[in-house]
Amino acid sequence: MRVGATVTEAVLDELRRIVGKEHVHTEIEKLMVYSFDSTFQNHLPEVLVKPHTVEETAAVVKAAAQYGIPLTVRGAGTCLSGGPVALEGGILMEMTAFKRIIEINAAEGYAVVEPGVVTNELIAAAEEKGLFYPPDPSSSGMSTVGGNVAECAGGGRGVKYGVTRDYVLELQLILPDGQCITVGNKVDGLTGWLDLPMLFTGSEGTLAIITQITVRLLPKPQAIRTALVQYAQLDAAAHTVSAIIGAGVVPTTIEIMDQMTLRAVENFLQIGLDTSKAAFVLLEVDGEPQEVELQLEQVIQICKENGAVEIQVAHDERERAALWKARKSTSGACGKINPTKIGEDIAVPPANIPKMIQAVKEIAEKYRLNMVVFGHAGDGNLHPNIMTDKRNTEEMERVNQAIDELFARALALGGTLSGEHGIGFMKAAYVLQELGRDGYLAQKSVKDALDPQGFLNPGKIFIEKELELRHE
Repeated sequence: MRVGATVTEAVLDELRRIVGKEHVHTEIEKLMVYSFDSTFQNHLPEVLVKPHTVEETAAVVKAAAQYGIPLTVRGAGTCLSGGPVALEGGILMEMTAFKRIIEINAAEGYAVVEPGVVTNELIAAAEEKGLFYPPDPSSSGMSTVGGNVAECAGGGRGVKYGVTRDYVLELQLILPDGQCITVGNKVDGLTGWLDLPMLFTGSEGTLAIITQITVRLLPKPQAIRTALVQYAQLDAAAHTVSAIIGAGVVPTTIEIMDQMTLRAVENFLQIGLDTSKAAFVLLEVDGEPQEVELQLEQVIQICKENGAVEIQVAHDERERAALWKARKSTSGACGKINPTKIGEDIAVPPANIPKMIQAVKEIAEKYRLNMVVFGHAGDGNLHPNIMTDKRNTEEMERVNQAIDELFARALALGGTLSGEHGIGFMKAAYVLQELGRDGYLAQKSVKDALDPQGFLNPGKIFIEKELELRHE
């Protein structure tokens, strides 16, 4: 049986029996609030369900499977690829009631949390124990750990520390048949030939429902130094990124922001940014105090050699927070430029950052669009954001052409469609272009094996085009 049934009164009664009638909502105003994420798309679910226990979650999954109803899972809704949008209606299951930090184990270096824990809450709880949870997406003040795992979120510290998948040790999951399983272990050992936590990390709710997460924690760095570097030319800033990586220096963070981004942030925050500059690069190094000072000198020297016109180094935590405030506000600030913000997250090898930034500018000019560029440039992750108005049909045609070319250029430079935002449905049409026919079908076979009905988060990552491939 394939998914496609609608929510009937009998289904609603079953859901109310499972989670309690106070946690089942069909009011249109409630459904509208949960009909979108941080993209510009929205689709109404038929019913919103809020489970509070693993048993309730499993029972909802079983009910959806039994009736053949689409089931989409949602965290805080900060996703930028449409992952938690109920594209085909059905049941939307919101997991923010799962918000306990169950354990911070300082002796063994791990944390056990529920999926609804806000990322910054985990970071703060780890720091209280003298430990460090590195993944820090820009939405960390709102996004949940479950959502971070589902999308394999990255963040500014990705240059040195990697992304979410590098810290997931163990996952408790509800499979599409309602079975509760635990994959992985707290010692990061591998039994068998398949790394199951890696399989489910980044699967965007299409393979299972996450109900508990164990992540690796590191010792907290003893020292951190942060610098904001200004450039008169964007190209110089871009070449600085590849020069730092090419020199073998491994900073914690290398963030880049172009002039349009700076102006948007200054208009939004009014914090005195010099918007006459063409670009800012935000750098951070951490580790042993003596090592940190040496690394800071190295990266500053490379910045000067590549055309930096002004360098501001933070001397305390207050100044560091002030430097980070601009970067953390970019997404919201850029959303003020035009009503519709389309935030992409292509990634290319760091050596190709200058070429990719140049390509973004060429595409923006070619299609006469407002496009800003910022991102975690140190690990090759760029966020070209198109500022448009979805009500302008003619401009949206140009937007779609620009996105086609943007992805093509990223792939041609050895890159990928998504560095950290996931595929969702916003990029699903391009997956075949990156994976090729055989790679696409290999991944789809995993989805078919675990979810033969296709009722978990339908319409995401894999689209009906794959049906044509099977008959070629």
